[in-house]
Amino acid sequence: MPLRQLRRAVLALALTLGAVLVGVGVPAAAHAATAVNYVALGDSYSSGVGGGSYDLSTCLRSANSYPKLWVASHAVNSFSFPACGGAVTSDVINNQVSALTGSTTLVTITIGGNDAGFADVVSSCRFGSDSACATAVNGARAFATGTLPGRLDQTYAAIRSHAPNARLIVLGYPRLFETGYCGLLAMSTYKRTILNQAADVLAGVIADRAAAAGATFSDARPYFAGHGVCASSPWIKDVTGVIEAYHPNATGYRYGYLPTLDAVTG
Repeated sequence: MPLRQLRRAVLALALTLGAVLVGVGVPAAAHAATAVNYVALGDSYSSGVGGGSYDLSTCLRSANSYPKLWVASHAVNSFSFPACGGAVTSDVINNQVSALTGSTTLVTITIGGNDAGFADVVSSCRFGSDSACATAVNGARAFATGTLPGRLDQTYAAIRSHAPNARLIVLGYPRLFETGYCGLLAMSTYKRTILNQAADVLAGVIADRAAAAGATFSDARPYFAGHGVCASSPWIKDVTGVIEAYHPNATGYRYGYLPTLDAVTG
């Protein structure tokens, strides 16, 4: 074959291969850069209670919440934020999952604490006796191990049903307290210890049911370690406000919860 014809043949082959790569290779490239359609579900720990800079809704969604912070630092095609302070599992099922669609690619959630009576338990411990605190904590632990697993299963199943193509990331709750000396007006070391132990039980239940649902569990406890109430640099609020008490502050969401989510999203 003359050199000129050979060059033309090589050029034609290159163009053909290029067309094939464009036709076949684009989906792989597109998959690598799939648009993120993110929906943040859950309770006050997802809506950002304690973080300040709230919107005007009754759900106390904060500009300093971990979903907002994550969106600000990642390329996101769409973002929906139905997480609501005070939410329990039934609220997610009945109200929040409607934000999900077949095009949703990422779902995050914190849920279960309110089902287990988070606010009442902490209130009993903050203002009641050691025995009253122990009774409240034991009741919450029994609920967490006996009733909550079924509620979590229903919640994760509802999410899967509404967003079958999404990755579901379940974030846990931090331990609320450091157990060293904390002044005369603080909860006793005993109360703080059994509340932290209850948080560990809750984390174990949530992690177990998330795994059973094929979800990714990310544990917030290591990231908040050393920054609970009574720390020299606390990331959890004490009784500084009726609604915000025992929730992360803005620093806690940025340096506790955002790394918790980043650890499993990259």
